[in-house]
Amino acid sequence: MELRHLRYFEALASTLNFTRAAERLHIAQPPLSRQIQQLEDELGVALIDRSTRPLTLTRAGAFFFEQSTQVLARVEEVTRATRRLGSGRRRWIGVGFVPSMLYGALPTSVRQFMDRHPDIDVVLSELTSLQQSEALLSGRIDVGFGRVAVDTPGLVNTLIEEEPLVAVLPSGHALAGDDAQAAPVTLQALSQEVLILYPAQPRPSFADQILAQFRIRGCPVARTFETNGLQTAVGLVAAGLGVSLVPASVRKLRRDDIVYRSIPDAGATSPVLMTTRANDVSPDLAELCAAVREAMAAGV
Repeated sequence: MELRHLRYFEALASTLNFTRAAERLHIAQPPLSRQIQQLEDELGVALIDRSTRPLTLTRAGAFFFEQSTQVLARVEEVTRATRRLGSGRRRWIGVGFVPSMLYGALPTSVRQFMDRHPDIDVVLSELTSLQQSEALLSGRIDVGFGRVAVDTPGLVNTLIEEEPLVAVLPSGHALAGDDAQAAPVTLQALSQEVLILYPAQPRPSFADQILAQFRIRGCPVARTFETNGLQTAVGLVAAGLGVSLVPASVRKLRRDDIVYRSIPDAGATSPVLMTTRANDVSPDLAELCAAVREAMAAGV
């Protein structure tokens, strides 16, 4: 299978018409038909239902269309980045981050770095820790800031800090107490509630870290609900559908319908990890990483 097969199939799947797809690709229709047939033969499944007018994608074809579109988008992204770097006109640094990093020192330190280096393009990408590892290996990013250490050859995970976890509760929840007391909430007490976890996929993730906090203390969670994002998890808590645990910096996310409570259990923390390629000696990247570490250590 070659990239041209993916490009040909993307054009056909987008138009569901061999003639229009061939025109878009600037080729004749017979070669396009042969390439699609070769692709189906290699995969061993039919991607296009040719018995209908207009054409339709089979279930396998719809899945392959979605996945091939993502692959082609990544190829285009890497191509643009490579050309930009090879031209020598501007320098470029790709930074991956998990959503909770937006409430800590990362945005401030990146902005300060950009102010000092207007000639360097800093591109930010929201990615899970697992996705960051894949993006580092493919060259789409140069450094990732996450919370799950992914043991991947060629990558180095550096622990920057252990950030305390806090509970997120609906306003008026029995465990919340009143604002004057703001009493801490133990993991034992939280284990009896519906625990809202994120992200649901991919795993391992921050959700697994949270479940481990309960498991190692012998108080497994009774019921869980999984969602894919931090903001959605907080929204579900606000709606009274359960409780959640988040890094302490997320308390900057203020809402009238939730409260944050500290957790007194020793070791109830989440690591902040910086992941880079082992052989990356870029001085620009080294300066950016140092700035982020210093800012986090200072609690900026």
